[in-house]
Amino acid sequence: MKEVTIKIEGKEWENAMDKAFQKANKKAKIDGFRPGKAPKDIFLKKYGKESLMMDAADLVINDAYLKMLEENKDLEIVAQPELNLKSLDENGVEFIFKLTLKPEVKLGKYKGLKVKKGSTKATEEEIDETIMNMRNRYAENQVKEGPVAGGDVAIIDFEGFKDDVPFEGGKGEDYSLKIGSHTFIPGFEEAIIGMKKGESKDINLTFPEDYHSEDLKGQPVVFKVTVKEVKETIVPELSKEFFEDLGLEGVNDEKSLRKQVKENIVARKEMEAENKYIDDLLKEAIKNMKVEVPDVMVSDETDRMLRQYEDNLKMQGLTLEQFYQFTNSDEASLKDQMKEEALNRVKSRLLLEEIAIVEKLEISDKEANEEAEKLAEKYGMKKDEFLAAFGGLEMVKYDSKMRKAIEILKLEK
Repeated sequence: MKEVTIKIEGKEWENAMDKAFQKANKKAKIDGFRPGKAPKDIFLKKYGKESLMMDAADLVINDAYLKMLEENKDLEIVAQPELNLKSLDENGVEFIFKLTLKPEVKLGKYKGLKVKKGSTKATEEEIDETIMNMRNRYAENQVKEGPVAGGDVAIIDFEGFKDDVPFEGGKGEDYSLKIGSHTFIPGFEEAIIGMKKGESKDINLTFPEDYHSEDLKGQPVVFKVTVKEVKETIVPELSKEFFEDLGLEGVNDEKSLRKQVKENIVARKEMEAENKYIDDLLKEAIKNMKVEVPDVMVSDETDRMLRQYEDNLKMQGLTLEQFYQFTNSDEASLKDQMKEEALNRVKSRLLLEEIAIVEKLEISDKEANEEAEKLAEKYGMKKDEFLAAFGGLEMVKYDSKMRKAIEILKLEK
């Protein structure tokens, strides 16, 4: 940690006080003068210089911040500085910036870590399961006679009652319920099995103790259910029509489908194994290093993770507020869950940055530009657009340097 004092005084402070006066004068009520027209000496006689000082201080905060950065450009500041007001009078203002500096990192062993990469083979069972999932995606529901069975779709009307009173969210009409989907609370779908079209039934159940609604958790309820229609799911065979529906290039029979599926599974497993391999290398190297991570770095990383989580929810059509409601949680509890992962991310970053320093890893402008062009092409963007979104060429250099550091971790000795 380091504290830096920045003072704004002299002409710069006079200009700030003048601007504060012009702003305040527009709202001032002084007898004999319209708003904004009172002379400065008249204004000061009524309100005093003290009335302008805080506004003037606000006007120069950004200048003070830039001045602090310029005076400390050789320091690695790793978190948003904490700002406090030290003194304020007619001669100037003093700010105290509390800086969090990059902590000292002492690397331990980071090469030859004896970490093994996981298997990337595709088993016959995995291939069979994937093909069955593909067939299920093209399955059709057809009306059937007879009772509801496992795997069927029951079209139902239902309404839930607690103490003979309907409860919120417990009613539905023409609802398509896939038996075995576990969409409802335990016992509901099982009670539907055996019912026939046109049949009505009262289902007595108890909500789980961990249910998100405080009014319903652990409470006995009754669902009044009517089956309006029963459909069975017809899964397509591995026929010519099925392969045509898939529309996969080079896939026209079971043999070619299994080959394609196997390649896809292996590719997915290789990516997963590589990610886990890197995570395991980082964990092992972190165990061997010594560093005291400032709390503010973990807090900043947690905030960053929370924003990413919020963005992911938005892509699913949800807000954070809705998530908190559904999970009976709040921002504090979610951040608490993220804290350990945030600490690991910060330690990983510090580890890789130190490896880059020790190993003298550098990325030239040419390398960075070539990498930017590749990434822009990968994401279907123009290079300038990609750089603007990614954070500029320096961010490309940083990212490339970190990936080079990861390759150092993979060295056997």
